[in-house]
Amino acid sequence: MTSISHPAPHDGEAGGTASVATSRSLATITVATATRYVWGALRLVVGFTFFWAFIDKLFGFGRATPAAKGWVDGGSPTKGFLSSSEGPFAGMYKAMAGDGWVNVLFMVALAGIGLALLLGIGTRVAAGSATVLYLMMWAVVLPPETNPVVDDHIVGILVVVGLALVGAGDVFGLGTWWKKLPVVQKYPWLI
Repeated sequence: MTSISHPAPHDGEAGGTASVATSRSLATITVATATRYVWGALRLVVGFTFFWAFIDKLFGFGRATPAAKGWVDGGSPTKGFLSSSEGPFAGMYKAMAGDGWVNVLFMVALAGIGLALLLGIGTRVAAGSATVLYLMMWAVVLPPETNPVVDDHIVGILVVVGLALVGAGDVFGLGTWWKKLPVVQKYPWLI
């Protein structure tokens, strides 16, 4: 954590060493608390992006998925994106585009990652799953349009890994409760 440094008072100045130490402690606590809240809010935002993608692809609300083209209407949540694949993996992704098993896995991944992050439970599993999904989506668009290597999928990977590392499920989420469950105590990778 980053702490805020304050110059020590000189002899005879008000404040003394005790108040400087207290001031430093309060500043560190404030920064640490703010950092936890930012990571908690980021977890909610990322969780919502995954869950919204699931809902939009399921019902076709006219955002990323055209109206009446949702999965419930017989549309394919993977066909459009995977069919437009370019680069070294284009053949593989184009062959998978629209397959039933691919649609099911993709939709389960979106819903599961989204719900886990929104609730603050299983953030390690969600981060691992999101990393795999982001890597696959990154490989679909190789090379990225605006940068030869890095795009928003790579940024997303770093964000979800950060969420898992800092225990972001504990703030604005059920992470603290989740960690106390016997099954999670027995299998800590479920955190």
